[in-house]
Parts: sequence; C-alpha cells; structure tokens
Amino acid sequence: MPNVSADSATVDETREFEFVLKFESGVDELMDVFIQSESLSSWSSSIFVSDEYMWRLDHAKGTAEALNAFDEVFLHEGRCNECFDIGHCDTERTYHVLDRRQASRTIYTLRRDTEECRSVPYFVLTHIEKGTVFESKRVDNEYRWRVLFPGDYPIGEVYDTMESRLRDGVSLSLSHITSGGNWNATERVAADLSPEHWQVLQAAFAHGYYERPRAVSISDLASILDEPRSTVQYRLRTAEDRIMSQFVQRTL
Repeated sequence: MPNVSADSATVDETREFEFVLKFESGVDELMDVFIQSESLSSWSSSIFVSDEYMWRLDHAKGTAEALNAFDEVFLHEGRCNECFDIGHCDTERTYHVLDRRQASRTIYTLRRDTEECRSVPYFVLTHIEKGTVFESKRVDNEYRWRVLFPGDYPIGEVYDTMESRLRDGVSLSLSHITSGGNWNATERVAADLSPEHWQVLQAAFAHGYYERPRAVSISDLASILDEPRSTVQYRLRTAEDRIMSQFVQRTL
C-alpha cells in the first residue's frame, strides 16, 4: 500500500484525502455501464451519512442511450450503488429522479440501516465518526472519492480496512492527502458542461492538444472526432470559456 502513516495525516487543520476504486469489467453492473459508455459521468453534490441513514444527491451526464442504461441499473432498489466489498446488500433504499433531461439526471437517494451494508461512507464513518464530508465521481472504470475530515485522524487505518475488504476485480489506490481547499470546485464546473463539451475536451487532452508544443491541431481533432472543424473549434472554445469563468467566479 502507499506510505500512509498517522503522522502524515495528523495536523491541526482540516484535511482531505482522495482515493480511487478501479473496477474490472464484469465485476460491478453499474460500473460496467460507465466502462461501456464513454460519454457517461456522474458526481455527487451532497452526501450525508450517519449510523442509521445515508442520503445523497447525484448528477449524471451523457448521451440519451448511456443515461437510459444508467437509469436501468442505478435506480434498481435491489442493489447498493456505493458498495465495493460485497455483492448483495439488504438495506432499504429509495431513489427519486429530481430532474430528468435528455443529457442529464439529478437523483436523490435515501438509504436506511447503513451499518448493515458495507459501503464506502460506512468504512470512513466507522473510523472518523464525525466531522466528515464526502464527494464522489464515476467515469470509465474509476469510482473516485474525496473525504474532508478533522486533521487528527490516522487515515492509514481507513485505507487498510477498505483494502482488506476489496472483492475480486476491484483495486484501491490513494490519490492524495492534503489540506482541505477548493472543495467541490471541479464538480461545480463539470455540471455546466454538456456531453459534447466533454467529448471534445477528452479528445483534446488525450491527443496532446494542451501539450507545449501542441501535438495536434483543431483540424486533427476534427478528423479524430469525425466532426466539422468549425463545430470542434466552437465546442472547445465554449468549454474552455465556461471552465475559466466558473473557476474564477466560484473559487477565486
């Protein structure tokens, strides 16, 4: 495991740590939807957990086809969407779609008897107990979690417990432990980007458009995406404008 010690996470301030669960194909039905749908992503804007209840708001974006597949799995009240160590969970769950659009969803989840089902928030709450805030994001085969917590808790214990309970086909890696800051900034910006914006941004990043010197041009990206050059240029420019304006307004 990474070099995570009590000393490295014990400071007199609020801290955050981020870890990533990666799923192989066929291990989790919901993550398979993300693996099979490049346009699909989801993130949480609120997650609150106690020993008895968990409620959360999740937002998903993608093509209509990807979101239909997402709905079919995510909204099934017989499965746990947060669990990674067991395949079956008997807790009571209720889902409500608060906003349904062609390219997005906002979903409210209420789950009871959280201690009866070993979810990610359960493991963290068991160790830290209070003063904890969660965020999560899913894309491709990754389920990424950020946790804000009081700085005097040894996060290494949380990591060790989760790692020991992973089911086959799921891996865990620690991304960072830092001082808390810019909480939820990236998710707020992401909420204003359409699947088309994400597609062109992902292609631009993957093919080196943001490298110096640039590895590809707008015309190259247009060929890769099989879209008109003017369309790719417009989507890339408007995505960049939104990211910068949102970042300045909400984080600086």
